[in-house]
Amino acid sequence: MYPPSLLDTDILSGLFKKNPNILARASEYLRVHRHLNISHITKYEILKGLKAKKATKQIKLFNRFCTANIVLPITDDVIIKAADIYASLKEHGTLISDADILVAAITIVNNLVLVTNNTNHFSRIRGLKLDNWKI
Repeated sequence: MYPPSLLDTDILSGLFKKNPNILARASEYLRVHRHLNISHITKYEILKGLKAKKATKQIKLFNRFCTANIVLPITDDVIIKAADIYASLKEHGTLISDADILVAAITIVNNLVLVTNNTNHFSRIRGLKLDNWKI
């Protein structure tokens, strides 16, 4: 069974590139949940790459994807959680990027599982549940 989840940028990119493992897992997930969740951070990361390549067709497809699914915002609760995560990681000398901290905070605040291929990186964050659809 698939708990409600948030797709990280690497998994969403794999989905668009038609990675067979990710496609199969996303299909199973959608049978239960009817939509995918991404963060505003992931939306930004995908769009900046597409715009840098001037990939007009892919931008239109991505915008349709975002309309058909859920893009979770950065709220005050997310900012507070992200600051807590940052402080904890800094204390332990295991900092990660601000973007990844924000993705993790959005995931935790919304009580979701983060679907990522970067489980080693995100496993540093206490209380963050992870899954990997790439393997």
